[in-house]
Amino acid sequence: MRAVRVSLAVVLLLVMEPLARNASHFWAMDGCLDSGGAWYGALGCEIADPPKIDRLIVDKSDRELRAYSGRRLIHAMPVSLGREPVGQKQVEGDNRTPEGTYPVVVHKEDSAYFRSLRLGYPTPAQLTAGRRAGRDSGGDIMIHGLPNGLAWIGPWHRLVDWTRGCIALTNGEMLWLYRNVSDGTPVEIRA
Repeated sequence: MRAVRVSLAVVLLLVMEPLARNASHFWAMDGCLDSGGAWYGALGCEIADPPKIDRLIVDKSDRELRAYSGRRLIHAMPVSLGREPVGQKQVEGDNRTPEGTYPVVVHKEDSAYFRSLRLGYPTPAQLTAGRRAGRDSGGDIMIHGLPNGLAWIGPWHRLVDWTRGCIALTNGEMLWLYRNVSDGTPVEIRA
């Protein structure tokens, strides 16, 4: 019986150690980003101002958001997506994250989540196609942080896709993005 307990403990340690290592890295990144003015780059916590972010790419299959200045990758962040992440968003309530290119249309501080960048989904063409098909194309698609009051979840939120079609980051990552992305910035969401 003791051998079974020891074996189970070893298995748990082997499984949990990589998660704990990644979590400590992300908590360090959040601490850096939350420190005000600092940003987390390739060299760790940096005080210098990041270059202007002029393009975001969300890769749904890799669960990653990448921020670019010109052709240079400035920052890559893991994300959670809608509960049904595969495929293009079709209708309100399908829990899919849309695919395509949408501009950031507004920065929101007052939402149910820690900060958000509202995207220009649906496009006029998607709205028209939805109406012709007799369906509501949905809307209110955002890049946002964690639900208010649940910041303690931190990077663990990435274990599942949990949004209703939005793109979720930790609060520290969201704060960095919120500060460094302007309205009008294109966000390409790839399958």
